[in-house]
Amino acid sequence: MNTLGFQKMDGSAVEIKKSDIINSISGEIIAPDTDNYNEARSLWNGMINSYPGLIVRVKDEQDVIKSVNFARNHGLLLAVKSGGHNIAGKALVDGGLVIDFHFMKAVKVNERQKTVKVGPGATLADVDKATQEHGLVVPTGINSTTGIAGLTLGGGFGWTTRKFGLTIDCLRSAKLIIATGELLEVNANQHADLFWAICGGGGNFGIVTEFEFNLHQAGPEVFAGMVVHPFSDMKNVLQKYQVAIDNAPQELSCWVVMRKAPPLPFLPEQWHGKEVLVLAMCYIGNTDEGHKVTQELRQIGQPIADVVGPMPFVDWQSAFDPLLTEGARNYWKSLDLAQINAKTATEIENAIHTLPSDECEIFIAHVGGAMTKIAPHETPWLNRDAHFTMNVHTRWQSPEDDETCLNWARKLHTKLTPQSMGSIYVNFIPQGDENSVGEAYGSNYARLKSIKQQFDPSNLFRINQNIAP
Repeated sequence: MNTLGFQKMDGSAVEIKKSDIINSISGEIIAPDTDNYNEARSLWNGMINSYPGLIVRVKDEQDVIKSVNFARNHGLLLAVKSGGHNIAGKALVDGGLVIDFHFMKAVKVNERQKTVKVGPGATLADVDKATQEHGLVVPTGINSTTGIAGLTLGGGFGWTTRKFGLTIDCLRSAKLIIATGELLEVNANQHADLFWAICGGGGNFGIVTEFEFNLHQAGPEVFAGMVVHPFSDMKNVLQKYQVAIDNAPQELSCWVVMRKAPPLPFLPEQWHGKEVLVLAMCYIGNTDEGHKVTQELRQIGQPIADVVGPMPFVDWQSAFDPLLTEGARNYWKSLDLAQINAKTATEIENAIHTLPSDECEIFIAHVGGAMTKIAPHETPWLNRDAHFTMNVHTRWQSPEDDETCLNWARKLHTKLTPQSMGSIYVNFIPQGDENSVGEAYGSNYARLKSIKQQFDPSNLFRINQNIAP
């Protein structure tokens, strides 16, 4: 094979001689006939099965610049892969060029300044491991295999958000390669519009080759774990849960997960496969204080199991990883809530009774706290007043079940939308819902479009939750 086939941004196809492909790359070039091509094009979401024209595993900024210039000069579709965890599969594009940050995973902590510089290929686990050696954290997500780049560019929230804010709230600066191939240092004082845009606006404005975050004191031990209830007590638990968290300190986050119980070792065997409600909680202050603060939550109802106690923060950060392994088929629908009212609870109850697979779940993230301290227009993330972010997480194994599972999620989301705050989380937008991107940004959308027009008028960076110029 002397040529490689590509898809162009204008919809046409082009053949390019191998000898004309990007020269002097220090990383790895992976073509469709390369032995590790299938491994390189694998993603977390098994629904996505894309075949890029070329994958470039870059090793440094010059590799990225050369790849961007090559894609732009040939009019090629261009995607960027960090952790490959995006629900919509935006890390790949059929027939296009993929810049893969597989080799750029460095995490450098400055303990004195309480900052950390992170390569775009790093996962949350990579970041947590390095920062927790110093008892420091960046507020990130809850699945440690997630890539830091995509999480950050979309906003990022998790167990420490109520205390320290969103991931973007801790971003100090970034190195950004824009569509011209120019490398910029962006922060609140340099290229401030671009910095504002990447704090939640996704990968629309360029490719970040390094993030610099502020760090906060937390860990290495936290007070965390799960309290599991029979789902039959769901309405009682949800009612008392909302009372208990109403005055909760910002150090405490308690999420609700509703699903069929997996065969976890701490659950009685007779509960495996049965409908349950889980209160998953994490207190990031003193563990003795955590024991006191979580008492009201842990005394709700008559739980099946209570496995809350002191543990390393890195263990809690990866606690849900076994339920979120790569390769299953996944589809998400999200919305923000001010409260879990009776109608919302009834719709959830009906949906749990009709789960289309044993792996489907509904989770309600307990947010608020520090994230509300920043005004809605200071970053693209608009709805900072939400108390909860709900995700209808549909997960299954066989393509034969696609229609049933997708319909279940969409139906529930439609029923819950009237009870919501009218906003969604951009990182939770699934494949096929690209026309809902504006809902994630609301009144910030016009400013994002203006910045996009200024820095990427040809929409080179379009394989994302796209904001068209």
